[in-house]
Amino acid sequence: MVGMVVAIAIAVLTPEWGKSGGILHLDTVTILGIALVFFLHGLSLSPKAIIEGLSNWKLHLYVQSATFVAYPLLWLIFGQGFMAYMPAALAFGFCYLFVLPSTISSSVAMTAIGKGNLPGAIFNASLSSILGVFITPLLIQAFMGMEGAELNLMDSVISISKMLLLPMILGQLMRPVLLNWTQEHKSIVNKLDKYVILLIVYSAFCDSIAHGIWSDFSPLLLLVSALICFAVLMVMVHSIQWGAKRLGFNHQDEVAAVFCGTKKTLAAGIPMAKVIFAHDPNLGMILLPIMLYHPIQIFYCAVLANKYAKVSLEASEAK
Repeated sequence: MVGMVVAIAIAVLTPEWGKSGGILHLDTVTILGIALVFFLHGLSLSPKAIIEGLSNWKLHLYVQSATFVAYPLLWLIFGQGFMAYMPAALAFGFCYLFVLPSTISSSVAMTAIGKGNLPGAIFNASLSSILGVFITPLLIQAFMGMEGAELNLMDSVISISKMLLLPMILGQLMRPVLLNWTQEHKSIVNKLDKYVILLIVYSAFCDSIAHGIWSDFSPLLLLVSALICFAVLMVMVHSIQWGAKRLGFNHQDEVAAVFCGTKKTLAAGIPMAKVIFAHDPNLGMILLPIMLYHPIQIFYCAVLANKYAKVSLEASEAK
């Protein structure tokens, strides 16, 4: 979060450096960085853990429905309100937030902390990322089409697949050869995705500042956007908890459902936005909701994960 604030501040001072076609050529650098990040994601995914999580179909259906049905329904219900009271680019930023897939790393990490179903979390977070390559552009096409905008769906899916899915598959194929090397250099590898995200944020805001799209954006609107992100997270967390209990999920499955079903990916969301919205100068404003939602979800879910861990510990001591 601090890094993103710093990246935005530098973009304000040096918009000509990082914009598309600028002297830093971040268009090319960020594409290569994104491919590297998802190659490393592919390396880190354990096929054994994914296979172990396959059989729990009720959990999988519940998590994917939360990600790709419940969240998009929020746009169908409230989208016209967003469009009426916000700049169009910011409203579509919320639309984009609602149709994004789940995260991989933080969903799995929070599930582990909360003593949840780890194989189920790995499977669902991975499945969500793969499905998102196809479903996210499809939903954006459907929702943007309602507002008269157009999106070349097939080109977007192919571009996103090349950028995210292909490197991930290559990472899986190279796992037997490179896994030990990545484990030895874990401290460096684990920071790469954060650095790439910061570069993309810097580039996106350089573009938006260079095109002057922030002139009508007030601090009050920023605060309102953050409060909406927090409210959406609270509604989804408690709805998923309520549904998990009604479906008879045990503690482990509830934890996995909450953390995989409520997360939205920044690591994949930003590069996908660069493909879907191309060189739109409004990209910085479109990305704002996911940039606000990401630190809010990390903070709140970290607190929740520790509460789940305490409940699990108390239950085991009671036995």
